[in-house]
Amino acid sequence: MAKNSFTSKIINSIFKKLLAVEENKSREIGLPRKILIVRQHNQLGDLLSGVSLFRALKETFPQCHITLIVSPFNYPGMVKNRFINRIVVFDKKKLINPFYQIKFWKVLKEGYDLTIVPVVVSISFTSNLIARLADSKIRIGPESLNGKPNESAYFFDRRVKLDWRNHPDSNVSERSLDIVRPFGITTHNYRSEISFDDNDIAIAEQFIKENNLNGKDFLIGLHVGAGKPPNRWSLTKYAALIKKLNEEFSVNFYVTGSNADREEIACLKKNTDVPIALFLNKPIPAVAALISRSDLFISNDTGIMHVAGTTDTPQISIFGPTNPFNWAPIGPNKYFIRKSELIDDVAVDDVYQICLMILNKGN
Repeated sequence: MAKNSFTSKIINSIFKKLLAVEENKSREIGLPRKILIVRQHNQLGDLLSGVSLFRALKETFPQCHITLIVSPFNYPGMVKNRFINRIVVFDKKKLINPFYQIKFWKVLKEGYDLTIVPVVVSISFTSNLIARLADSKIRIGPESLNGKPNESAYFFDRRVKLDWRNHPDSNVSERSLDIVRPFGITTHNYRSEISFDDNDIAIAEQFIKENNLNGKDFLIGLHVGAGKPPNRWSLTKYAALIKKLNEEFSVNFYVTGSNADREEIACLKKNTDVPIALFLNKPIPAVAALISRSDLFISNDTGIMHVAGTTDTPQISIFGPTNPFNWAPIGPNKYFIRKSELIDDVAVDDVYQICLMILNKGN
């Protein structure tokens, strides 16, 4: 919904008259068995960073059944996630199809004990509306975000003020829990997680075998693309880093990505004589399986960074404009480097020195 526009205010007032619910100040929610989470807003990385919320719900209510509503864009990161019982993809483009409308409406009308709209980056009117339309006994959503009121907070009977202005460096994985902490729902494990199975492992193993990636001391993966250009470290620097690592160690390299990254990958290969295998257009769980088999993964600040963050593999994340304290993966062997808002202020040697520390640990 457009911000501060006359039209949006009119629409909002209509929805408020028709669908507003009375606020309930109680923080008691009982023992919900059927839970609906609406997270069709935000990107893959945002969703993966919020896995701590799903874990907290399962730890607090072990018998609960969780349905997660996502978008076609962030859906791949949740496939096979062990905390989610069912995933429903909400595709706005399909709403013109009456059969799709009926199918989605049936999901909303199944009857839930609890519906939650998590928020860490921005408030989504669409997600809030979906939560209101769901047949649910309790609906938890944001009352405000960093001091800015949620204009559709009236969709929720339990409203939570979210404000991190006094904690600007808190990680998103922890912020994701603040929507439910007032209700006694939390966890001590903020790590993200992607579940992969034997089929995903087989895809990774077949890739390693076909590209002869077993014959050297180390297997290093890289992700050189990023949806946002300011988040892309220079390809010539990646090429220089690969050359330095290849001269110092016995290494096999591979690059992850999709068709959207082909131009960057072609440029990278043009700037280095070191063989690089390509693992492109693969399912997210298979990417996680391959990274888990690696000795090091180096990435820009992008969605695949969060995928790598779910594994135990040592990882270096290169940052520019965004705050790594908010977005960098957390856990052992997870490193990030940032010099300024310009990602290319990070020098090749800055990254190389961390690589040396990681790769020499086992020697």
